[in-house]
Amino acid sequence: MSSSKAKVLLVEDDASIAFIVKDHLEECGYEVIYCVDGETGWQQFMRHSFDICLLDVMLPKKDGLTLAAQIRKKNDTVPILMLTAVGTDESKIAGFEKGIDDYITKPFNIKELLFRMEVFLKRTQKKQEELSEPVTIGSVAFDFKNLLLKTPTESIQLTQRESELFKFFYQNCNKVLKREDILLEIWGKDDYFLGRSMDVFITKLRKYIKGQSGIEIQTIHGVGFKMITE
Repeated sequence: MSSSKAKVLLVEDDASIAFIVKDHLEECGYEVIYCVDGETGWQQFMRHSFDICLLDVMLPKKDGLTLAAQIRKKNDTVPILMLTAVGTDESKIAGFEKGIDDYITKPFNIKELLFRMEVFLKRTQKKQEELSEPVTIGSVAFDFKNLLLKTPTESIQLTQRESELFKFFYQNCNKVLKREDILLEIWGKDDYFLGRSMDVFITKLRKYIKGQSGIEIQTIHGVGFKMITE
């Protein structure tokens, strides 16, 4: 996706930072809608179709993580990047678990921000263009296009991230996948905090397929994971 076609939601209460970011993005061809508080940001998100969201963590009226969680509940695919001062490990992990895609730490280089945005926009476009047919693995049916995992007794609606992770395992079934390779493929970055988030997602996938025949996600200690299929 070229920047000239991408619409950005920028929510930042520091006017000096916001104007610098907005000016640079517009010079690069992005369309930017700028808000100074989380509540206004949510209202604008509901009115427009955005390609990417840049959110400050500390915001008036509605904090950035709460806004991110609302956005992710409404839209599983739009990239969400948080603009933040150095936070605690717990706050970063909480953010990843709410569905954000990355943290950009202040003060940041505008070129770094632009690069990270392009990475996520290209990845989103590629995923939107993929047309995967449903597949059967053991007693489980997986429909990537509709984010569904079906067992003989239930149909489970996956999140976009869960579906992407499950698809990557399926595409590499019966192969050992290194932790860093999974992180780079699904999250675009090998990071300690993202690794903690990945473990949460893998635990969820294991819960979904628990007790099903012909499929299992094994931990290869010190290396990564392996989806065993029959």
